[in-house]
Amino acid sequence: MFKSDKYIINIPFLLLCLFTIACSNYSVDNYKEIDSYPSIYPDYTDITIPYNIAPLNFLFTDNIEQYELLVQGEHGSLKIRGKNAVRFRMSSFKNIVERHKNSTLTITVFVKIDNEWIKYKPFAWSVSSYPVDNYLTYRLIEPAYEVWNEIQIAERNVSNFTERIIAANNMADGSCMNCHISNKNIPESSFFHIRHQTGGGTVVYQHGELRKIDTRTENTLSAGVYGSWHPGGRYIAFSTNEIIPEFYSTHDRRMEVYDTSSGLIILDLERNEVFSAPSIDRAAYFETFPEFSADGKTLYFCVTDSLTLPEEYEKLKYSLCAVSFDPESGRIGSKIDTLFDSSLHNKTVSQPRVSPDGKYIMITVFEYGTFPVWHPDARLYLIDTQTSEILKLPEVNNNDKYSNSHHSWSSNSRWFVFASKRDNGMYGKPYFSFIDENGQAHKPFVLPQRNPEFYHYFHKSYNIPELFSKSNKFNALDVERIFKSKAETVKFVGKE
Repeated sequence: MFKSDKYIINIPFLLLCLFTIACSNYSVDNYKEIDSYPSIYPDYTDITIPYNIAPLNFLFTDNIEQYELLVQGEHGSLKIRGKNAVRFRMSSFKNIVERHKNSTLTITVFVKIDNEWIKYKPFAWSVSSYPVDNYLTYRLIEPAYEVWNEIQIAERNVSNFTERIIAANNMADGSCMNCHISNKNIPESSFFHIRHQTGGGTVVYQHGELRKIDTRTENTLSAGVYGSWHPGGRYIAFSTNEIIPEFYSTHDRRMEVYDTSSGLIILDLERNEVFSAPSIDRAAYFETFPEFSADGKTLYFCVTDSLTLPEEYEKLKYSLCAVSFDPESGRIGSKIDTLFDSSLHNKTVSQPRVSPDGKYIMITVFEYGTFPVWHPDARLYLIDTQTSEILKLPEVNNNDKYSNSHHSWSSNSRWFVFASKRDNGMYGKPYFSFIDENGQAHKPFVLPQRNPEFYHYFHKSYNIPELFSKSNKFNALDVERIFKSKAETVKFVGKE
């Protein structure tokens, strides 16, 4: 603030006004207008974005000589020029996006090709006032199961470009690491698995400490596989599975992953006990993918009749079911309700995830099987828990060639992230989509990178993206230490 005898001048406000006026006009005088969007990668045209997202840097896929880009809104504008890559300054991008919460930014692009300027049809960024959770974890892995010599679990701050490694298998004797799952998006409770002949176990972070728990017992089919936290933090529901990966001999399909047997158990973290019930572990059925409801009083899971495999694999179609759960006693109900009936839809369902507000269950739906990653027909659906209505999300599932799977909600239930192979069918990348108050999903956009060419040369898949409200409190050195420690054992206390 500058003061004189007669005037008080607000310098930041004055600079903002000058900046807005300077950017309000195009620098290009003579141009040809085209009624189509510019060809850019990633595709950031006409999307809804959270106000806290990192800059949406992108490339022009045409061979251009120069560009001018103007971002305009009712609270200011921003102009940048360059040769090919659009790279926003962090501060400039954040400034204009945060000023336009609950508003729309219009992006106008001019490009110079063969010494002629072209003006493309403007596209829009609708800026939501609902933020996405700031942190995203994922497993970085080669996109083929016969190769996993280097696996890392990374954490990315989605509001900027900071990434750090929180677990690395080269610090754990080359073991397989997977399934980093949070409890209601908080880093104070999370778990992931280390698969190793002698040093393996489920690594649980809770109450500021890492624990390694061997969930195998003589009375259970396997150690815990797919898991879900109870919102109270005392329990984790796991599937136990005999998993078979097999490769196709035909060129159009790569592989299948299926269970020859499976059931459900619940781990009591306070007592180091596991237990089950006849309703969730039946010899004549395969149960898998457990998921607790937002209030902790219901356990959802996927289930199908046991079949002769692999001969009947294409008949393997799972339904989504539910039983009651009493967190005080740990009692599991006996009545099974069906929310998605595979016989009615002639589809299979996997990976149920409940929104934190309890309003929706997101599921992955495809033709048959249990593991959607290699199924190009895998789509994301929503089930309304109040009306049982099934929403097919055409805005998200607009590509019929490549799979969508592995989804996670933001803590405010207005955003979700999912892994999609829509770029090339091989590499899964994290895409974000906004859910409005009517359950309408908006066009997804890929996780922004500092270098917009990044996805062209980075040859790993982003596996199991999981949103966290805050940064995780452990790192790769902590995981290395817990890997070398002795695992806690658990006691099987039977079925009710």
